[in-house]
Amino acid sequence: MTTQVAYPHVEKIEGEAARLKRFPRIRVTQLVMDYLAYGWSPDEMCRKHHYLSIVEAHSAMAYYYDHQVEIDDKIEHELTQVDHLSANAVRSR
Repeated sequence: MTTQVAYPHVEKIEGEAARLKRFPRIRVTQLVMDYLAYGWSPDEMCRKHHYLSIVEAHSAMAYYYDHQVEIDDKIEHELTQVDHLSANAVRSR
């Protein structure tokens, strides 16, 4: 028997990044980056992002732990893109 896990505050549409239902512009990946870069707990995420509820933060982190390889790959891809764009940017004076 397979159990389906529900993330009541996260929406994942096939082919798109997982997002918060209440704030579709906020990707789970963005919150995970705060966790990885700054070591923020879900409580700290809520203090830094006043719009975020504690249940949304915990739901996003639960989604991350269940889909860690996928999200880590997306983060690595985004960082590679930033590095590439930075290296090829025309410097202004």
